[in-house]
Amino acid sequence: MVVGTQMVSVCVGWQLYDLTRRPIDLGYAGLAQFLPAFLLALPAGQLADQLDRRRILSACQAIYAFCALSLLVVIASKSKEVWPIYAILVLFGSGRGLSGPAGQALMPDLVRPEHLSNGIAWGMSVFQIGTIVGPAAGGLAYAAGGAAAAYASAVVLFVLAFSMFAALRSKPSREKRSAPTLASLLAGVRYVREKKVILGALSLDLFAVLLGGATALLPVYARDILHVGPSGLGALRGAPGVGALLMALVLAYRPLGRRAGFTMFACVGLFGVATIVFGVSRSFSLSLAALVVLGASDLVSVVVRHTVVQLSTPPEMRGRVSAVNVLFIGASNELGEFESGVTAAFFGVVPAVVLGGVGTCLVVVLWTWLFPSLRKVDRLEAATY
Repeated sequence: MVVGTQMVSVCVGWQLYDLTRRPIDLGYAGLAQFLPAFLLALPAGQLADQLDRRRILSACQAIYAFCALSLLVVIASKSKEVWPIYAILVLFGSGRGLSGPAGQALMPDLVRPEHLSNGIAWGMSVFQIGTIVGPAAGGLAYAAGGAAAAYASAVVLFVLAFSMFAALRSKPSREKRSAPTLASLLAGVRYVREKKVILGALSLDLFAVLLGGATALLPVYARDILHVGPSGLGALRGAPGVGALLMALVLAYRPLGRRAGFTMFACVGLFGVATIVFGVSRSFSLSLAALVVLGASDLVSVVVRHTVVQLSTPPEMRGRVSAVNVLFIGASNELGEFESGVTAAFFGVVPAVVLGGVGTCLVVVLWTWLFPSLRKVDRLEAATY
């Protein structure tokens, strides 16, 4: 699934920029995926608490496969219009909105609480392998056979993912099925608002990555600043995954011990610094190194956040609380891409990335003061609902 979605993401970004040469169109691509995911997140969380999460994930693979096939049709038509691509990305974002809560809430059904932090680290290792292989494979496929080759490969991968999710075995802990109400729909929002540790962890990621999201502008860096072409773009997109994979393996073998909250803040600050270094770099190797550090520091934040959220939430509410997490993640990623495109259009590409990194560092300082309970989190396994 991850390899397929990453291949589609790389090819869509290059294809759009190749058609228009306007950085803001890359921002629109992020917005087209964010809006449906944002609107569907809460209903998807309620579904994840009432239905079989494996079947939800299988259905989402079918949506992804249809989107990749539709992009193939657009390529075959030789159309120069960009609106069909945005329409397909809206459907693609809808699939992501449905799959996010079910995917996050599934992990505690597979791993015992005392092993959840370690399980998340191993899960992120597999995820990051996909983020490394996917962009590189997408860039190479685009360079070798055009976007059609990459989209066709993604279709095959989504069909394979569909089969794997359907075959998965778990012991679900779901809410008793009942008629959906507004109160049950918003239960996850209320819970997050009352749990300051969860609210602080989610909002820190929201604003830090929202401001520090440089990945949306990677096609501009690959073509106009670093001059490395589609294959170089694949390497740049995969570099954060390399850093995250290495850090995930470290955490899998040596889980976080004491002062987990403080470590999270320090790593988000490092994320901001790495964004600044990438923004000003004119060296391909230095840019890759900065993105590797960026990915490694972000992975620590992800592991702490996911562990705190899952262990601080009752099993029957994990889908809806995970939906709130998806809202924050979606805002920080897709909306962050839109923010990067807009600021690049007004201030230029390099100033937009640098200002975003500075903003991330400022958010870390402010959240350290606003959420002392998060900063004081010691051992992750001590978190409880």
